[in-house]
Amino acid sequence: MMKPHTIYIVTNITYNRPRQLFDRGAMMQILTLTSYIKADLIARLSRDELPPESLTLAALSDHYKVSVTPIYHAINELIEEGYLYREKNRRLCVNSDRIGDARTAALSPQPAPPEDHFKRITDDLLTMSLKGESLFLREMASAKKYGISRTSLRNIFNRLAGDGMLENVPRRGWKLRSFNQHDLDAFIEVRVVLELKALDLAKGRLDRQVLQKILAGNQVPATDDEPLQIDNSLHEYLIKQSDNYYIISFFDRHGRYFDLLFLWESNDRAAAIQEIQQHQRILAALLEEDWKTARKELEFHLRSNHPVLSQLKR
Repeated sequence: MMKPHTIYIVTNITYNRPRQLFDRGAMMQILTLTSYIKADLIARLSRDELPPESLTLAALSDHYKVSVTPIYHAINELIEEGYLYREKNRRLCVNSDRIGDARTAALSPQPAPPEDHFKRITDDLLTMSLKGESLFLREMASAKKYGISRTSLRNIFNRLAGDGMLENVPRRGWKLRSFNQHDLDAFIEVRVVLELKALDLAKGRLDRQVLQKILAGNQVPATDDEPLQIDNSLHEYLIKQSDNYYIISFFDRHGRYFDLLFLWESNDRAAAIQEIQQHQRILAALLEEDWKTARKELEFHLRSNHPVLSQLKR
């Protein structure tokens, strides 16, 4: 059973809604995912399968393909039970003595992960949005469709509203934002200006180790059978290192919906390979401190990196 203060933190950060919105159905969904992730993390850590740098909310969320909420709960429980601890710099570390006790259990196969309803609903709504559909979603019908409680669904819809995909219209329901090519073009124009400015401002604050790590995360395998490695954190890193509130605020307020679209587009292998290669050229220039080339490659990447979305003439 989760402690009340833990529940409050999650609702406050993820949904920005009061604590009472969580009903039993919502809690069971989080608890189920949390339990799976917690058990799987213990097993993987005991087998030394996870490097220390992967113990972050973002990295684990990407690894398990779920939202950060169940990751957050699992990490907190592992800290409370002594498997993990935080250093003074807040970095997560493994308690070798405690994790050693779990080595025998780690040899047993882990159960399949439960479904992440947030991801499924997001994927479905993106598909409808990309078809240019502007429609209203009713909570009761949608909750029945996905087999979850109405409150659980409302929590997910509230989060997607924060990402710019949905709008709550009183007495009508949740309005789905339809994809519009003009909106994408307009966003890219502003993004180019602000991200190039972010690069200029970030020059003296870029860490070579961080850049090398991002570069290592962008790799095209030798064969088509192997999965691609894409690390999109370059853009977020440049924006953060600009240390400019207004640049950071723009992307936080207006970039989330497009981030979801760009993530969807990377499912196309050819588009993903193009993205990786462009990341590699930008990062190589940054590591060489060749700012002119870095700006040129970054602008080219921002303007030409959407071969799939650009074909959707809506």
